[in-house]
Amino acid sequence: MSHTAGDAFEDPFAEQREMRALLSQETRHLIVQCLLGHPQHLASLAELAYMIEKNDGAILDQLETLQEAGLVDVYVHEPNESTRDLPSRFWGPTERGVEVLYEHNFLRGVPVARAVYEETTKSAKTRRHETAPRPSLPAPVREALEFEEPPAGDIE
Repeated sequence: MSHTAGDAFEDPFAEQREMRALLSQETRHLIVQCLLGHPQHLASLAELAYMIEKNDGAILDQLETLQEAGLVDVYVHEPNESTRDLPSRFWGPTERGVEVLYEHNFLRGVPVARAVYEETTKSAKTRRHETAPRPSLPAPVREALEFEEPPAGDIE
């Protein structure tokens, strides 16, 4: 295999810069923060739209961009598909997503994101979606997002 002069100068940090740009766009950044803070790390489109205060279309466009990058995916809970008031589709991180988020130091913020999420006043619909049955994330994703929560009322 022959190498050209251009190969020697290929940017080894190009992918890191691309990911940083992808994650720093405001709506995508807020989506990631919302997913990290969600108690199950799986949020319905309605939950995301409420928490981020943008319309479904704007959120969906950015979710699709994150999905194309392999950072999030749709997780379906089929029993909810026939239930009128409960979501069946939830967005959450993928294994690659948690790897990238770890590399870019997002996972250190999971406890803060959780506290913000829990302290946010939610609409009745958002609370209903938040407590809806949902599928489980793959074990490596769940484990990467776990942290020890302080006991309720324990403030240092």
